[in-house]
Amino acid sequence: MNIPLKMNEPYTNIKNILPLIKKHYTPIWIYYYEIIKKKIQELNKFDVIRYAQKACSNINILKTLRKYNVKIDAVSLGEIERALLAGFTPNNHEIIFTGDLFDRETLYKIVDLNITVNIGSINMLEQIGKISPGHCIWLRINPKFGHGHNKKTNTGGENSKHGIWNPSLAIDTIKKYKLKLIGIHMHIGSGSDYHHLKKVCDAMVHTVLQLNQNIKSISAGGGLPIPYHCKDKKIDIENYFLLWDNARKRISKHLNHPIELEIEPGRFLIAESGILLTEVRTIKKMGKNTFVLINAGFNDLMRPTMYGSYHKISAYSHTGHLIKTKKTINTIVGGPLCESGDIFTQTNTGDVLTRKLPLLKIGDYLIFHNTGAYGASMSSNYNSRPLIAEILCKNNKFYTIRKRQSIIDMLKSETECNIPE
Repeated sequence: MNIPLKMNEPYTNIKNILPLIKKHYTPIWIYYYEIIKKKIQELNKFDVIRYAQKACSNINILKTLRKYNVKIDAVSLGEIERALLAGFTPNNHEIIFTGDLFDRETLYKIVDLNITVNIGSINMLEQIGKISPGHCIWLRINPKFGHGHNKKTNTGGENSKHGIWNPSLAIDTIKKYKLKLIGIHMHIGSGSDYHHLKKVCDAMVHTVLQLNQNIKSISAGGGLPIPYHCKDKKIDIENYFLLWDNARKRISKHLNHPIELEIEPGRFLIAESGILLTEVRTIKKMGKNTFVLINAGFNDLMRPTMYGSYHKISAYSHTGHLIKTKKTINTIVGGPLCESGDIFTQTNTGDVLTRKLPLLKIGDYLIFHNTGAYGASMSSNYNSRPLIAEILCKNNKFYTIRKRQSIIDMLKSETECNIPE
């Protein structure tokens, strides 16, 4: 869904956002609580919803998800610490660490807290087995094929670094250290279609039957797509569930006991809840092209530059009115960075595209829709630009869940270093 910024819907009325601009300036991330709640409810047939927090790791978003019994997938020590601060505990496998390697600090923290690990390499089994025999683990399997909306989101096949290629090699190490294998995880990429989904379900069944270990759970991974384009079809969750439920039943029949079915969404839960509010600061003609330059760059929203991703753009006047006009012009939207690639309207190969937008003025606002996932979490200080504020809208009220970073804060870790002359 695109957030319906209609004047008769108070909680999405951009006029209600104008006071935020005075307080926090632009650009600003804004998330809508009610949309997150709705997306969680859409997945209620799965036994466990485990949020891939890399999509949006703000602690206050994690607290929202925990309220609705969503569990956490963490891929770094920082994400583990975020989950702990949000109230998640290692008890009952609330937090699972997924990775293809351990750095030493993360490994020791995982062992200290007894956090379940989704193992992505044989080396990881040896490393955790030596210092924590009997540790609870999953195996992340590379099914030898992959798929995704972009080559960079493909997580299976021989060109992917993720998962274990030959899982049978893991069994001897598991037995050697008496590791507790509780689940099998298999994920081939973000944005997979139903043909590939059926294929990975069959691969899951084949792998579990081949290994013949007494597991308790299987994970469908994540990657559920959302409709970024108006023409995109919404994923059929019922069909998605039925395919995986059928795989679960085949496994349960073979092992002769119930199997828990997990799903690991990131984008699906959070993307449609978020918008990026930006301000037009320059309009310029370059030959036949019209460039509208805004005060957000790819340091804020990386997806269009990294993947050629599409985000719907809405235009509003400085007074908060939707700019409606029959006359539109082909517009290239770019940011302030000292980079030619700082363009929000481009293909995945870097070719510049235009978007039909109304005639704009300096001080007008552009809203990028469906930016809740991989927006703020992928942002950086590139060009020494501070991180921008994050706001959560709940019950028509706005709450600051991350303050705008000051330049002083950004530079603090460097200025505290004293090097003698």
